[in-house]
Amino acid sequence: MENDVLLTQFAHLTEFLGRILGPDYEIALHDLRDPDHSLIAIANGHISGRSIGSPLTETARKFIEEDSMNASDFRLNYAGFTAAGKHLRSSTLLIRNAGRAVGMLCVNFDDSKYQAVSESILRLCHPDAFVDSSFQFDELRILSKIAEDEAERFSPTAPADLRAAIARRLKDMGETAQSLSPARRRALIRALAQEGCFLVKGAVKEAGAMLGVSQATVYRMLAGAKKEAAPPRG
Repeated sequence: MENDVLLTQFAHLTEFLGRILGPDYEIALHDLRDPDHSLIAIANGHISGRSIGSPLTETARKFIEEDSMNASDFRLNYAGFTAAGKHLRSSTLLIRNAGRAVGMLCVNFDDSKYQAVSESILRLCHPDAFVDSSFQFDELRILSKIAEDEAERFSPTAPADLRAAIARRLKDMGETAQSLSPARRRALIRALAQEGCFLVKGAVKEAGAMLGVSQATVYRMLAGAKKEAAPPRG
């Protein structure tokens, strides 16, 4: 079967699964012949913010380079992160034609609303302090996982764009890295996070070097930005 015919069939499956599973599941189909513009079909793309023509993630590229999926052709329930820092549960099927990898079908589940419901139920019968210390995610731990190889990062921002994004933001602010006050630096980090810049492998280290702060400082600012963006509790 020709690759185009095979991938067209999977494109129909992408739409079908998106409609069946509902808006909390993103289904993405990649054509591995064009890694820089691999995304050829997507359902519920609002979850990761990606669209047709987006590139393969660094994790997907690593799969292909190492052919690490050769034994079973799929990988299940690994961590993924959106540009907004949302934690996803991801699974990937490698599509082969005559034994050669030609595509990937990926399913990314956003269970954030279910986590919120679970937390609300816990708060009905436990003090807030107990829930915060015993059940909530450690923000710094979650953010630091973004830098780990096993976590997949879904972002429309290419790695090469990080320096340009920082330079553009500094210019717009009328600042240099050295002149930034702590408050202005936090604002810059928050803006970069909203663009998805910190989902690029090595971005935290690179941003810290450019701004003259440690990686730990960048992680703390990211955690603070995420807490500021969180909705108030009732």
